[in-house]
Amino acid sequence: MDNHIYDVIIIGGGPAGYTSALYTARAGFDTLVIEKFSAGGQMTQTSQIDNYPGFDEGVDGFTLGFKMQNGAERFGTKTIQSEVLSVQLKDKIKTVVTADGTFRSKTVIIATGADHKHLGLKNEENLIGKGVGYCAACDGMFYKDKTVAVVGGGNSAAADALLLSKICKKVFLIHRRDTLKATKVYHEPLMKTENVEFIWNSIVDEILYDETVNGVKIKNIKNNSESKINCDGLFISIGRSPETALFKGQIDIDEFGYIKADESTKTNIEGVFAVGDVRTKVVRQIVTAVADGATSSHFIEQYLAHVKGE
Repeated sequence: MDNHIYDVIIIGGGPAGYTSALYTARAGFDTLVIEKFSAGGQMTQTSQIDNYPGFDEGVDGFTLGFKMQNGAERFGTKTIQSEVLSVQLKDKIKTVVTADGTFRSKTVIIATGADHKHLGLKNEENLIGKGVGYCAACDGMFYKDKTVAVVGGGNSAAADALLLSKICKKVFLIHRRDTLKATKVYHEPLMKTENVEFIWNSIVDEILYDETVNGVKIKNIKNNSESKINCDGLFISIGRSPETALFKGQIDIDEFGYIKADESTKTNIEGVFAVGDVRTKVVRQIVTAVADGATSSHFIEQYLAHVKGE
């Protein structure tokens, strides 16, 4: 075990994590970021980000993540690339056990994110960025005046279909049931949108492609009939899986698996904060993640001042 005690350990090096690091390190706190893969988190899977302020021609996710890391490290943030195996958060000094050693800190920020659920179809992973997407707000403009299909029936799928209907020539909404699970507020607007076509009781059986997506095969689960839809893109909007398995039993988690933390980013444990997509929130975008990061620093400063004064 490293006997050094950090002021702040941040688990996750996405936009929320590195913004937290930037603010805490700049405020003079001894800060460590632990990231399993590479800086940027899910952003690195996006080749063009057009909805993050300050980049008038857009920016790719890898570059933005790298810049965020460099910005935080400029003020003294330390980064290690390792997988977190376990945590002990309830003690006054928190313990984080990784594949490369054990680290201790006065506070912990959880910034592990939430991964989009996948359909698990053949070549789905290989076609990400080549016609397969999981975020209409991020990638919708690539399909301006084109035809797309959206899979799902919940709020995410309904919101994505409405957004895409304003950009695309045609939107197919494919759902395995005969009615939407989305809240009623979405139903009427979707039904009245002329370029949205519903395909009920159906699932996507296969993604069709050449170099990029050019269609999908769908299967009706009522009668097993199969058909083909020609489309330029496929948006999979069937929910997210928050990365919270490590924290169950210590942190309060909601029914969907997200960490319960309000706009203060505080969790139920003193000195532990949750930022970005991993916490309960309405909108999950890069800008909302970085906002969480800035907010967490404010309340960490308050917490550490209180601890020091005890």
